[in-house]
Amino acid sequence: MNKMKTIMITGASGGFGEVIAKNLSKQNLKLIITGRNAANLKAVEREILNNSKSEVLPLVFDVRDFNACKAAIDSIPDNFKDIDVLINNAGLALELNTIDKGDINDWEQMIDTNVKGLLYVTRLVSPRMVERKSGHIINIGSISSYEVYKGGNVYCATKHAVLALSQAMRMDFLAHNIKVSLIAPGAAETNFSVVRFHGDKERADKVYEGYDPLTAQDIADVVDFVLSRPAYVCLNEIILSCTAQYNGIIEKRN
Repeated sequence: MNKMKTIMITGASGGFGEVIAKNLSKQNLKLIITGRNAANLKAVEREILNNSKSEVLPLVFDVRDFNACKAAIDSIPDNFKDIDVLINNAGLALELNTIDKGDINDWEQMIDTNVKGLLYVTRLVSPRMVERKSGHIINIGSISSYEVYKGGNVYCATKHAVLALSQAMRMDFLAHNIKVSLIAPGAAETNFSVVRFHGDKERADKVYEGYDPLTAQDIADVVDFVLSRPAYVCLNEIILSCTAQYNGIIEKRN
């Protein structure tokens, strides 16, 4: 009998992470889902358990806090410890201020979540992959991993860092048979803009007016495809956008 694959997804209490978890659950896996919002994470767990044969382990912690990351990952029971796939999804953007008007707290939250959080979790999970000479790390980047747009300064910098780290991880882990993939979506309608604008839904909705953006399901489908490739195939970097978007700046709006 084949061993049930174990997949860990950060930021799974909403947005891409939630839909990725629900989508993968159809394959009857062991899913470790993490997030800061305990109630939302519990709701995701409940839905997966009600609609699939997957096993679920929810871990409530903030990826910005290394000690919290370590305590949570150290607490994983033996039957979930050998993580086959790590999906570093936790991330956010905050505001669109120019550098001279930037909010230092926003900057620190983006850097701590998008860069340091990804590093913390990878550092804690990857040694067992190295030991087993097997694993797959998927980092969720952005079209902003490759381009910069007005007001995106620090957010774009953090996503450029995710690209650089993904390429470095691929190099570092090559000898250990560990795949590393970067998935870089363009504009996608989730809670992303609501978070960016600190809960201002009216302002967030305007971001997606006049064209059809990507959905979280589109990204979940790409994750599914990346994981479905045979052992000798690694999809290193995937950039996807809606048809109406050329880059981080240009959209064809109706």
